[in-house]
Amino acid sequence: MTVNPELAGRVFPPTEPYLVGREKIREFARSVFATNPLCFDVSAAQAAGYSDLVAPPTFPVVVQERTLHQLLSEPDAGIDFSRVVHGDQRFSFSRPIVAGDELTATLTVASIKSLGGHSMVTAESSIVGADGEHVVTAISTLVVRGDE
Repeated sequence: MTVNPELAGRVFPPTEPYLVGREKIREFARSVFATNPLCFDVSAAQAAGYSDLVAPPTFPVVVQERTLHQLLSEPDAGIDFSRVVHGDQRFSFSRPIVAGDELTATLTVASIKSLGGHSMVTAESSIVGADGEHVVTAISTLVVRGDE
């Protein structure tokens, strides 16, 4: 099965809001071996001018995963998850994520390219706060291996 080229440009519905919790930030920070006290100590984060704990810069993947699930579950996508390899990940921040943020993400399939029998699907997840203001865009490129 090949990736449906008509996915390019498709915009998926916004995800349900995700409430960022202190313990989720701490757990994620430990999992990526973060050492910044802003990720663990509320007093340190507040002394630095933040309202609460600050999430590590790769934390948006937690929210982006919900949008990627939409894409991978799309019946006409032609994406066999067993053949997917994560090719690239980038983030473009307007501001850091902090505990207490309520984030909603909307995925757009930015492009689909074929290379040597494989497909490269670039998906952009625009993540906004409860006020509708942009927080971060998470950009993933998924490589869908072709038939062997």
